[in-house]
Formats: sequence, structure tokens, C-alpha cells
Amino acid sequence: MISLGRAVRLAINAEGERAYPDECCGVMLGSIGEAGDRRVTAIIGVENAREDGERYHRFVIEPEDFMRAEAEARRMGLDVLGFYHSHPDHPAEPSDYDREHAMPFYSYVIVSVEEGTASELTSWELAADRSEFFRMSCGE
Repeated sequence: MISLGRAVRLAINAEGERAYPDECCGVMLGSIGEAGDRRVTAIIGVENAREDGERYHRFVIEPEDFMRAEAEARRMGLDVLGFYHSHPDHPAEPSDYDREHAMPFYSYVIVSVEEGTASELTSWELAADRSEFFRMSCGE
């Protein structure tokens, strides 16, 4: 399970709406409990670095941005728990492209942005063999 507080949900929704019609992206920071539950307490929005005209349905996080997010997590005493991005005018379900570029362990939150307004927000985790995503409970 992953817990996103109200402020985190609102911030992810706002980033998705701001980036529309392109995809937004960012890094989720927080902590992992003894039972393996994850609690996101901060996000770091990252510029979608995709440069080939595909930003409306693809995103790229540059290694330098990921390293800055890791450093900020350490500074705050938190862990990088995963990533979020938006799906403009598309369901909040991972695509094959998302699966091919994801890594096990991390949580992946997707917000659907329909005609500029954030709607469904879901959370996913990639199987260890990278064959499929599993939908995770996403609470507050």
C-alpha cells in the first residue's frame, strides 16, 4: 500500500493540469514502514525532458534530476519511493512504454488529466521479473 496525503494528491493533480496537454513527471519522497507500507510526504516536480515531440504521451526524467531528488531525500531524511506522471486524455493505467521503462521496487503513480482537469489517480508496482504492473492500494 502507498499513502498519499491530501496535499500530495493535490500537488500531483495540479502538476498534471499545469503540464496539460503534455505529461508531467516527478519523484515521490517518503518513508517505508516495517510492514512495507509506503507513505509519501513530499514530491519533487521535474521538467519532462522528452525532446522529440512526444511529450504529450511520454516522459523522461534526466539522470541529473534523479540525482538531485535523491540528494534532497537524503537531506530531508526520506527515501525515494517512486515516480509520478500524468496521462493526458488517457486512463490512469500504465502503458507498455511505462512498463518497459520502469524499475521494480519503486511505486508509480499515474494521474489521468481529461481535457485539462485531473481525474483518476492510481498507483502501480512493477513485478520483479518486469512482466507486468500490479495495481496497489492508494490511500490517504
